[in-house]
Amino acid sequence: MSAAPRVLVLGVGNLLWADEGFGVRCVEAFARRWSVPPGVELMDGGTQGLYLVQHIADAERVLVFDAVDFGAPDGTLVVVRDADVPSFIARGKMSLHQAGVADVLACAELLGRKPVALTVIGAQPVELEDYGGSLTPTVRALVPRAVELAAEELRAWGVELVERTDAPPEVIVPALSIEAYESGRPSADAACRHGDERVLAAVAPGR
Repeated sequence: MSAAPRVLVLGVGNLLWADEGFGVRCVEAFARRWSVPPGVELMDGGTQGLYLVQHIADAERVLVFDAVDFGAPDGTLVVVRDADVPSFIARGKMSLHQAGVADVLACAELLGRKPVALTVIGAQPVELEDYGGSLTPTVRALVPRAVELAAEELRAWGVELVERTDAPPEVIVPALSIEAYESGRPSADAACRHGDERVLAAVAPGR
């Protein structure tokens, strides 16, 4: 029997900017749902950009969870594969980590170590400007389906998944787990995450 291919399941994004955290929350949920065999790495890529080159170059198959603003209705979930991925990422308008993903893929190709298979499971965000906020209800509801789609993709790649019955691995820093994040952050009213209108009015031109 041939060895299973080395697979990287990567969640990218910034947990501090509302729906930008979709990718990271997906890989966190995936780790809690599924036990993976040796050769499969689950990783919170955060906003590391080019620091991810080695991880992607070392993998034969890569699956990426991400939030991508591709102009679809809020909460749209898409699966994009292989040659369609670069144009899909380029079409999306997001923060700096998006350029990082495109750059990482280009660098891996320049190194002659482009993955033989690449899949992006992307969500159209609802809110990106809520600093310190969490996923919006619309995007949060997509996480279980995204995890199922990822499981289907990995099985198609020959990866055997087993429902997890033990404690999941620490894919993300414990302090940033969804429970810790939700319990530790102040409410939107207390935090004024969109800006304090009283301050903004005081510094407006002509004041």
